[in-house]
Amino acid sequence: MHVVVAGAGAWGTALANVAARAGREVTLWARDGARAAEIAQSRENKRYLSGVRLADAIEVTADLAAAPPPALMLFATPAQALRDAAQAISGALPAGVPVVVCAKGIERRTGAWMTEILAQELPANPPAILSGPSFARDVAKGLPTAVTLAAAEEGAAAALADALGTPTFRLYHTDDVRGVEIGGAAKNVLAIASGIVAGRGLGASAHAALVARSFAELARFGRSCGARTETLTGLSGLGDLVLTCNAPQSRNFSLGHALGRGETVADARRAIGLAEGVHTAPVLVALAQARGVEMPIAASVDAILAGRIDIEPAIKSLLARPQRAES
Repeated sequence: MHVVVAGAGAWGTALANVAARAGREVTLWARDGARAAEIAQSRENKRYLSGVRLADAIEVTADLAAAPPPALMLFATPAQALRDAAQAISGALPAGVPVVVCAKGIERRTGAWMTEILAQELPANPPAILSGPSFARDVAKGLPTAVTLAAAEEGAAAALADALGTPTFRLYHTDDVRGVEIGGAAKNVLAIASGIVAGRGLGASAHAALVARSFAELARFGRSCGARTETLTGLSGLGDLVLTCNAPQSRNFSLGHALGRGETVADARRAIGLAEGVHTAPVLVALAQARGVEMPIAASVDAILAGRIDIEPAIKSLLARPQRAES
């Protein structure tokens, strides 16, 4: 099986190593020819994943047309770049080849979920999504990781999981596509709030409460979209939320931490780089409001990022919410 990974960032590089460990022939596609050549020559993605060697079985190219036809395509681009990547690849991708999106977010311009974008741009290729608690460096180095792979037909999801699984990269499969997408997108927004609490020095008790109530928001929204409870409480929901809300390796947590220490949104974004939750927050909140779902923590993050409220008033507003039964 020949696997093509689109996106030569940290996550794409890590997934290329995973596919190679699974015994697949792998092509890592970078749109920048100079960067593709540098990675191919050094066998290391020095910009995004320094110190981790690229497996020998991986070919790196900027010319996808010259690569062998893939049997499986992984999209590891940022969420907001997925549509452009799919359009760029559409002419080189044979019909029927499964496409797996490995980005976590919602398209800000359209409100589309990741698999919806693939269905729109690559209608002849069945879409799937891979998500769960995973940092690129851990995965690239072969440290034990477990994630979820979802497709509309569970048999197809199981086959894709078998194609990519290794002893240290375990894939659980499901047909709850939307549930998996919701977990990956929402946790990035909620992790910013977690970082703010930590950066503000509000203590471990406040942090634990924030994570628990964040999960309540994620679950409420997920259920309103038809997501299953076992998905929301599984790897791609609760598992990913716990990881992202507790680790400085998370750019979303780190962004929130910088804001909690008093940095401006602009300065924090320049220092941290891409944090998917920044783009997802306004879309997630709008979707929740349209469904009548309360997400006060996510809404506060959106307001802070947009400059509509400062952190202290946002915290006071959350603490001043009426007493209620836990749900």
